Amino acid sequence: MQLRFSAEDEAFRAEVRAWLERQLDGEFRDLRGRGGPGREHEAVDERRAWERALGAAGWIGLGWPAAAGGRGAPLLRQVIFHEEYARARAPGRQGHIGEYLLAPTIAALGTPAQQQRFLPPIARGEQLWCQGYSEPGAGSDLAGVATRAELVGHTWRVTGQKIWTSHAHLADWCFVLCRTSAGARRHEGLSYLLVPMRQDGITVRPIRQLTGTSEFCEVFFDGARTPADHVVGAVGDGWKVAMATLSFERGASTLGQQISFAAELDAIIHAARHNGADRDPQIRQRIADAWIGLRVMRWNALRVLGHGERGELPREALGGKLYWSTWHRRLGELAMEVLGGEAEIIAAAPYALTPLQETFLFSRADTIYAGSSEIQKNIIAARALGLPRGPT
Repeated sequence: MQLRFSAEDEAFRAEVRAWLERQLDGEFRDLRGRGGPGREHEAVDERRAWERALGAAGWIGLGWPAAAGGRGAPLLRQVIFHEEYARARAPGRQGHIGEYLLAPTIAALGTPAQQQRFLPPIARGEQLWCQGYSEPGAGSDLAGVATRAELVGHTWRVTGQKIWTSHAHLADWCFVLCRTSAGARRHEGLSYLLVPMRQDGITVRPIRQLTGTSEFCEVFFDGARTPADHVVGAVGDGWKVAMATLSFERGASTLGQQISFAAELDAIIHAARHNGADRDPQIRQRIADAWIGLRVMRWNALRVLGHGERGELPREALGGKLYWSTWHRRLGELAMEVLGGEAEIIAAAPYALTPLQETFLFSRADTIYAGSSEIQKNIIAARALGLPRGPT
């Protein structure tokens, strides 16, 4: 695939870059590099204000169709925005779950009333969302969810538990996959509900990670309520809707993620040059392999996204998450080997970590969240290679 930007694309790049520089050198100058995976505790209120600034400038919903309140920007414009966002070291997004997962789902499968109700607050950066999928007994096996909802009059009452829920302690709303048909098995009888988080029937407990941070949470539903019409798709079609949401998760923002990966690799190279680790031929080879892997990741993502714009899904798309998560975990391991004994020394008491230590620890989760590597391999075997499904 050849990636060529037109003069109009480059003008758009200049517009994005100028806006980011103006904001990050002005009102939001203290937010450069703040937040993101493993660092979601940083500048929480200031980053909430940043979300509203993005919304006011029209940068949220860039790729949404115009009918849904977006700009309908083509793939290359979305790539440009995410790359410039990462290069500017703009703060980690708090609203990405609403913008990139929930909003496209509602735009594609929601009712007109749901689109009018939920899309504008997301576009303005005013509402934050979390994803209620995983449970203690149903992590990667999403069809095993046990959280249930009962329709009482004109209200759903939700009971159960979700876990590893990103941003649940900050979110205003949660899209919850739950059982709405008693006795239904596996993929059947599931529904996709939109549930407000600020109510007495919900308890949120942050989970402390190895990094010392708590961006993931447990969420307990004890008769939590939401209106009857807050179900996306038909009642019982939750599996179909949930899979649609997951397909949107692998969007153009992955290109911005790769720019962040490149910055981490640059930091490792800098450390290797500083402490002499770059003189070790094995370390040099591993750094070169990481650099090559990052380029492979970029071009494969662009190829897959290009097919996606044409309504196609190549087999290569199924391996994307497995590839980047494994690559990033190995990058964290490489960082520790480059640092050597220094990797064992914290930045400050009692538990302040250096950026490369944070990369190592948080990247351990990459091969688990958003679909574990074991599940990804099963998907590739069944859907891409046509192998028979194993015993269940």
